[in-house]
Amino acid sequence: MAPTEDATAATLAPPPPPPPPHFVIVPMVAQGHTIPMVDLSRLLASRGARVSLVTTPVNAARLRGVAAQAARAKLALDIVELPFPTDIAGLPPGIENVDQITDHNHFVPLFAALRKLAVPLEAYLRSLPPPRRPSCLISDWCNGWTAAVSARLGIPRLFFHGPPCFYSLCDLNALDHGLHEQTAAAADDTEKFVVPGMPVHVEVTKATAPGFLNSPGWEAQWAECVDAMRAADGAVVNTFLDLEAQFLACYEAALGKPVWALGPFCLANKGDAEATASRGNAPDVARQSAVTAWLDTMGTDDSVVLVSFGSLVRRLPKQLFEVGHGLENSGVPFVWVVKEQEAASPEVEEWLAALEARVAGRGLLVRGWAPQLAVLSHRAVGGFVTHCGWNSLLEAIAHGVPVATWPHFADQFLNERLVVDVLGVGVPVGVAEAPVMIFGDESAPVVAREDVARAVAALMGDGEEAGERRRKAKEYGEKAHRAMEKGGSSYESLTQLIESFRQSAGGEKKAKDGTVHAWSALKEQKKIDCHCNGSTGAEA
Repeated sequence: MAPTEDATAATLAPPPPPPPPHFVIVPMVAQGHTIPMVDLSRLLASRGARVSLVTTPVNAARLRGVAAQAARAKLALDIVELPFPTDIAGLPPGIENVDQITDHNHFVPLFAALRKLAVPLEAYLRSLPPPRRPSCLISDWCNGWTAAVSARLGIPRLFFHGPPCFYSLCDLNALDHGLHEQTAAAADDTEKFVVPGMPVHVEVTKATAPGFLNSPGWEAQWAECVDAMRAADGAVVNTFLDLEAQFLACYEAALGKPVWALGPFCLANKGDAEATASRGNAPDVARQSAVTAWLDTMGTDDSVVLVSFGSLVRRLPKQLFEVGHGLENSGVPFVWVVKEQEAASPEVEEWLAALEARVAGRGLLVRGWAPQLAVLSHRAVGGFVTHCGWNSLLEAIAHGVPVATWPHFADQFLNERLVVDVLGVGVPVGVAEAPVMIFGDESAPVVAREDVARAVAALMGDGEEAGERRRKAKEYGEKAHRAMEKGGSSYESLTQLIESFRQSAGGEKKAKDGTVHAWSALKEQKKIDCHCNGSTGAEA
């Protein structure tokens, strides 16, 4: 019997297109970790992938604006709430984010609560119907508990590490070569140790050695995260080829698995004024307008310095006073962001008000949150005094703004070495090489007003060194934008990442050994070698 016309047409019809890959994103519940992973979610969704960003109720409430923006742009980006455990001893009700903590004793209980999210996360992933089955889980390096979930369900997993590849390579080499044990055993805090396996010479002390969660009391958490890193299928990093080519190559070689450089993530908001202004906080149109209007009054480009120290560290009054006097004495126009907790006492508020009166027209004090990305992208801003968190440094680099570096803890001291000694876009404030406690530490060294004024004057000056820093910063800024544009290294790496996890029409994922990795291809194309055993090149 001859086939019918309908049967013939059905036989000849092309198979239906495969569903878009579905990425499940699990950020660490801290602003400095969540912000880049939200940007990553936007990037993936803007290129046709489906994205589910998983968090807890308090943090989901902070991201309502992200969900609304995604809906208006018709992006497949969902915010998924997991129930937060309420039976954690030592953790006050309502604390679901590192930025909410006001007592050091709450950190360990918060991380204990986060580990309990494994059960609801697994339940959510199992509940997804076949068309929305997860193609890949991307979790923050600090969320090592996600490794067991992805292993049980057979879902490929990448880890996201927030610092630059320079720092991550230092940390991995320190781990692999026993440097952590050497620095921990040092009796003298000033003793210097060379980080092995680096393509440039890098020295650290006991206080500035690399490491996340490797302090006393965090041994189990740190071991879980390191094991999860080793077991992952690859890594995603917020950097770009023309900024860290050699460190990226060496990190990938040391890790032994693909490293996808997709940044700067902050440029995912390019062209979206609302997303830029509200990044990291609910939209505050009035505050954004006030800051922008003040910057618009500055008649000279690159004349204003932004001063901001991230979301965690809270300065004691004695250090606030030194910062304020230093900015006043520098003679440079400035925008200074002071946290609400720092300005809470009547003494500090009275002093800040007096300072505002003295610098009226030249200085602007912002209490609480400020639209940092929008400020850095303003033509009037030509310098940034920063705590050296990688988000802030990369935002500055992406907008061609040189920095004055004031590191405090974790990766920040090595981030300083990268921007000052390797990239040549920073000038150090000169902080003593000792960590600063998050909630104000009476024993922490106080940076004097003279050092603040000196660093700001050097950063914003007209000399040859300042001009060279500005030139390099502008050059890296242009390269950052090119990396994110079609044909750029980060754009193409994102394309390959998405294709690597695209499902076939039958729902089967591509075999891992068939995956094409964009960085490897670019490395071959550009003939970038990894020389990680010597100490040649610029010193760090």
